[in-house]
Amino acid sequence: MSASTSVPNEKIVEKAAPSRNLRWRVVDIVVAAVLGVAVGLLFWAWNIVGGAWWGAADALTPGLGGIAVGIWLIGGVIGGLVIRKPGAALVVEVVAAIISMLIGNVWGISTVFSGIVQGLGAELVFALFAYRRFGIGVAALAGVGAAAAAWVFELFYGSSPNILKSFEFNAIYLGTLIVSGALLAGVVGWFLVRALASTGALSRFAAGREVRREV
Repeated sequence: MSASTSVPNEKIVEKAAPSRNLRWRVVDIVVAAVLGVAVGLLFWAWNIVGGAWWGAADALTPGLGGIAVGIWLIGGVIGGLVIRKPGAALVVEVVAAIISMLIGNVWGISTVFSGIVQGLGAELVFALFAYRRFGIGVAALAGVGAAAAAWVFELFYGSSPNILKSFEFNAIYLGTLIVSGALLAGVVGWFLVRALASTGALSRFAAGREVRREV
C-alpha cells in the first residue's frame, strides 16, 4: 500500500503594479485652461521683451534671434509637466497661442498654427517617455522638441519661409532655437512648475505631491 502525500496548492498572488489612469479628469481640463490663459498672458508680455531681444540679436548676427524664442515654447512644457497626460502639452500651448492672438500681436492666426506645431513637438517628447518621466532633463528635451518643430514649421511656412534664406542663417537659427528651447522653455518651465507646486496649488496633481514629499 502506498501512501500518497498531498501538498496543498498555494496560490501565489502577485500584486500588480498600479496602472496610471491617462484619462482626463474635469480638474485636468480646468487646470489646462487656466494654465493656457496664464501662459498666453506671458506670451503677450514676451512679445514686447522677447521681440526687442530678438531684433537686437538678429541685427547682431542673422539667425541669432532664436535665442529669445524659448519663452514662446514654454506652454507645452508646463502643460506636460503638470497634467502628465496625452494631449496636455498640445492643449496648453494652443490655448496660450489663442489668448496671445486674441489680446493682439503682429502675427495673427499664424500664432495659433505655431502653437499647434510647437505643442506637438513637446508632446512627442513626453510620449516617448510614455508620460512617466518628468524630471528636468525630460523638460529640457520637451523644450528642444518644441524648438525643433518650430524650426521645421518656419522653414516652410509664410510669405518668406526660412528655406529661402541662407544655410548659415538656418544653421544659426536652429542652434539658438535648441539652446533657447532647452533653457528658457525646458529648465525655466520645470522650475516654474516646482514653484507653483510648492504653493499647494497643484495638490491634486502628481507634480504637487512630489514637491510635498521632498519637503
